[in-house]
Amino acid sequence: MNKAAALRALLARESITTLPGCWDALSARMIERAGFPAAFMSGYAVSAARIGLPDAGLISYGEMLSAGRDICAATAIPIVGDADTGFGNPANVRRAVQGYAQAGFACVMIEDQVFPKRCGYAQGLAVAPRDEVRLRLQAALDMRDEIRAAGGDLLVIGRTDARPAEGLEEALWRAEAFADMGADIVYFEGPQSEAEMAELNRRVATPTMLAQIEKPGRPWLNAPQAEALGYKLLLLGVTLLNATIRAQQDALAEMAAQGRAERLVSFDTLYETVGFEDYYAIERRYLA
Repeated sequence: MNKAAALRALLARESITTLPGCWDALSARMIERAGFPAAFMSGYAVSAARIGLPDAGLISYGEMLSAGRDICAATAIPIVGDADTGFGNPANVRRAVQGYAQAGFACVMIEDQVFPKRCGYAQGLAVAPRDEVRLRLQAALDMRDEIRAAGGDLLVIGRTDARPAEGLEEALWRAEAFADMGADIVYFEGPQSEAEMAELNRRVATPTMLAQIEKPGRPWLNAPQAEALGYKLLLLGVTLLNATIRAQQDALAEMAAQGRAERLVSFDTLYETVGFEDYYAIERRYLA
């Protein structure tokens, strides 16, 4: 089963699937080894880890694609790729979708913000006009269909950030439009209540994704609660990055205070996690 088909099978299950966010090969491999059946390459996390800058349209298509190739090559599970707005006009969108498919992604997410975009809970967020957004998504869907016609496979998420920018009804209109156009998954960013979440799933029959952010004032649902409202995917896009930053801060504080860090995995675990045991097995196979 190819990775897109594996993701499609997850969407067909009765239960919801949790997608932790990754940003490089090691974080993706850790997610896979923890037993998660899929993961999400977070633009927020890649921008932070790769160029040390916020998710505000500063990272390029090439930098995102490079990170994606490493992530997809390091894992056997399906990876959903954050492709922001497609990095430009419909021709750019087509190129981005094709490039992500060639890199090994199971699914590509295209959003409706103006270009350059910013993360969905940043100040100054704005969405593009309806006609422009529909052209953008159509370009992504056309390339998806061409990939499938050529024997490949790919899913496309249509994402709207209209809720914080223009209100509930505009966000719901766009979510319905994305579903009607043929998006495989619909993602409504920033619902303000469980009632809004339920309304989305009442109006949209296409599988939906809910993102959860550890931010004061944001409603927080666990997986069973999100599943009960009709969601198929639960995205924890920056949770692992958050935990990693906290662990680094704690370790650095200990190193500054006492010359060493205390809360560490064993050296054997470190060695095995980065792949030395697999490497030694290959050596034994060919040097015997």
